[in-house]
Amino acid sequence: MRVLGIDPGLRNLGWGVIDVAGSRLTHVANGICHSDGSEGTLAQRLRSLHAQLTEVVRLYAPDTSAVEHTFVNKDAVATLKLGQARGIALLVPAQAGIEVGEYAPNAVKKTVVGVGHAAKVQIDHMVRLHLPGVQLAGPDAADALAIAICHAHHMQSANRLQAALQRAQA
Repeated sequence: MRVLGIDPGLRNLGWGVIDVAGSRLTHVANGICHSDGSEGTLAQRLRSLHAQLTEVVRLYAPDTSAVEHTFVNKDAVATLKLGQARGIALLVPAQAGIEVGEYAPNAVKKTVVGVGHAAKVQIDHMVRLHLPGVQLAGPDAADALAIAICHAHHMQSANRLQAALQRAQA
């Protein structure tokens, strides 16, 4: 199973791709889709993110994907813009017919680090432990890989539960 993790952001949208075979996780690729105010209007920036992420999906052909929930901060305008970037992160895999899981930031941190309020440096460290030899494109890519790892763990748990339920009904 190939998993695409996406860390939404209007300026830096992180992405990471891993392969999952049983309990084995393998790094495939990671990167950051960039957009900044010099690119023009908000619509043009969102179009740019859409095109970049669409290319990632085309290149790596994930089987499933996951996106982090947007956290609400005190700046309503910034939160709204982040939400629009998150919409792109949900739309691109959906357009490709790929299922999209959604996770709260604390759930991702708890799955990957073991605590729900982990710092960026802890996430980076644990992603490197889960994916030995990985070269990270930056903190946003590390977060995206953490989201992919979280989704892989949750998918495996769901599959084990489904198998157990089927055995119990037989």
